[in-house]
Amino acid sequence: MMAHKSQAGTGNGDIARGFRGTFRYSRRAVDLVWSTSRPLTIALALLTLVAGLLPAAIAWVGAQIVDAVVAATTAVRAGNEADIARMFWLVALEGGLVTAMAAAQRGISFCQSLLRAQLGQRVNEMILDKALTLDLTQFEDSEFYDKLTRARREASSRPLSLVNRTFGLAQNLIALASYGGLLISFSPWAMAVLLLAGLPAFIAETKFSGEAFTLFRWRSPETRMQIYLETVLAREDGAKEVKLFGLGPLLLDRYKAIFHKLYKADRSLTLRRDSWGLGLGLIGTLTLYGAYAWIAFTTVMGRITLGQMTMYFMLFRQGQSAVSAILSSVGGMYEDNLYLSTLYEYLETPTRVSTGTAVKGTDPSDGIRFEHVTFTYPSAESPALHDINLHIRPGESLALVGQNGSGKTTLIKLLTRLYSPDSGRVVLDGIDLAEWDETALRERIGVIFQDFARYQLRVGENVGAGDVHHFDDEARWREASEKGMAAEFIENLPAGYETQLGKWFNDGRELSGGQWQKIALARAFMRSKADILVLDEPTAAMDAEAEATVFEHFRALSTNRIVILISHRFSTVRMADQIIVIQDGRIIEHGNHAELLEREGHYAHLFSLQARGYQ
Repeated sequence: MMAHKSQAGTGNGDIARGFRGTFRYSRRAVDLVWSTSRPLTIALALLTLVAGLLPAAIAWVGAQIVDAVVAATTAVRAGNEADIARMFWLVALEGGLVTAMAAAQRGISFCQSLLRAQLGQRVNEMILDKALTLDLTQFEDSEFYDKLTRARREASSRPLSLVNRTFGLAQNLIALASYGGLLISFSPWAMAVLLLAGLPAFIAETKFSGEAFTLFRWRSPETRMQIYLETVLAREDGAKEVKLFGLGPLLLDRYKAIFHKLYKADRSLTLRRDSWGLGLGLIGTLTLYGAYAWIAFTTVMGRITLGQMTMYFMLFRQGQSAVSAILSSVGGMYEDNLYLSTLYEYLETPTRVSTGTAVKGTDPSDGIRFEHVTFTYPSAESPALHDINLHIRPGESLALVGQNGSGKTTLIKLLTRLYSPDSGRVVLDGIDLAEWDETALRERIGVIFQDFARYQLRVGENVGAGDVHHFDDEARWREASEKGMAAEFIENLPAGYETQLGKWFNDGRELSGGQWQKIALARAFMRSKADILVLDEPTAAMDAEAEATVFEHFRALSTNRIVILISHRFSTVRMADQIIVIQDGRIIEHGNHAELLEREGHYAHLFSLQARGYQ
C-alpha cells in the first residue's frame, strides 16, 4: 500500500523523484528478456547498434553525393573531364547503406515479435505460478484481486516494452553521438540546441505518464466489474437466469455506465496530454526551422558547401527526431516502470511458507481433534468460528448441521489447511496440522465442496482431478466412478470417459446437477490413500431417494475411515455417529440423533420442521 501511495504521488507531479525511478526495473526486465531467449537478445542488441550507426553514415555519403554532383556539373560546364564514376560509386554506397538500414530495422522487428510471444507467455506463467503459492484468504481479498487484475492486464506486456525502449534509447543515443561528431564541425552549439528543444515536451509527457498510471490504478475495481459483467452476459452458466429474469439490459446498462465513467477520465487526460504536447512540440518545430535558417545563411556566406548544407539539414532533422525518440524512450521507460511495479508488487506478495514435515502421526488411533479453535476471515468484524472443540476417531462419522453461514464449510477449510486458526489448534493423529507436510496431509483427505469445480475437460479427467498422480489413469477413473455411482451414466455417454464436458469446446456435453455431483463423488474416491472423506452438501442436486441410495453405498465403502458430512437433509444426517449443531460459529449441541431428539433443543426443532414437510 505504501508503494501505491508513493507511485501515485510521483504521478501527481514529483517528476524529479519519479525520474530517478525510471531505470528501477530496467535491469530486472533485461534479465527477464535475457533469460527468455539469449540468442534473440544478442541479435537485438547487435542490430540496434548497426541501426544506430547507419543514419549518420547515410547522411555523410549523401553530402558527398551532392558535392560530387556539384563538382561534376562545374567540370562539365568548364569543358573539363568530370569524375562521374565517383558519383555513381557514392550513389551505390548510399543504396547499400539504406538497404542495410532497412534490413536492420526488419531484423529488430523480427526479434521483437518473437520475444513478445515468448516473453508474454513467460510473464503469464510467472503470474500463474505465483497464484499457486498464495493462500485462499488472499484470493478472497478484493484488494488482492485488484492487484492481480493490474498485473494481468498491463504488466505482462511491459517487460518487453521496457527492453525495446532500452534498446531504442541505445540506438538513438548512438545515432545522436554520430550526428554530434558531424555537427560539431558546423558549430559546438548545434547539439545544445537539439537537446534543449526537446526538454519541455519530455517533461510534460513524463508528468502525464504518471497521471495515466494513477488513473490506471484507481480504476482497477471498475475494470474488474466490467470483466465480471462480460462473464455474466456472455457465458452459458449465467445465460439462463439473465434471460429468465430479463437482467440483460440492466447489466448491459451498468457495463456501459462503467465505460462512460472511465472514458470521461481517459478523455480528460488525453485532451490535456495532447494539448500540452502540441504547444510544447511547437518549440521543437521552431527550433528546427531556426536551425535551417542558420545553416542556409552560413551556406550563402560561403562557409560551407552545398553538400554540407544538405548534410546538416538532414542531421538537424534526424537529430531532432533522435532527441525526441530518446526523450520519448525515457518517458516511456518511466511509464513502463510504473506499470511494471504492479507486476512485481504482485509477484512479491508475501506468501506463507509451510514448515511442516510430518508425513505420519504419532497416534493414528486418535483421529481428528479441534481444540479451542477460533478463526476470523480477513476484514470480518466477528469470528466465523469461535472456541470449537470436537473429536472424531477413525471409523466414525460426523455430521455438521446449521444455517448457511454458520461456519460449517469454514471448519472443513481449516481441516484441509486452506486456512490456519487464529487461536487453538487442529490435530491429526496426535500432531498439530501446522507440523504436517501439506502434500502428505491433503493426500489423506478426499473432499467434495458444495461449489465443486466443473472442469471443461473430458469426463475421465474430471474424475482424475481428484488425484493428480493418477490424472490420466483410466483404470482408476473406472474404479472411482463405480464407487461414486457415476459409472452407469458415464458409460452411456457418446464417448464414455473420453466425452468432452461443458459448452466451451466442440462436441461438449452438459450434465445434469445430479450427474455432476456423482462425478464429484467419484473424484473424492480417486484418492485411494484418503482415510478422511469430507462431503459438503454432496447430494443437494439429487432427490431424496437418490441421496439415500448414495449414502447407503457411501457408508459401505467408508469402513475404518473418518467421514465428515454437511447436509440439510436429516434423513442423511441421522446416520452419523456424531452430530454437531453450529450456530453463529459456535457449537450449541453435540450428540447422536437419538440423544439430540431427547434434548428437544435446536436440532429436534429443525428435525420436526423437516419431518412435517413429508407428512
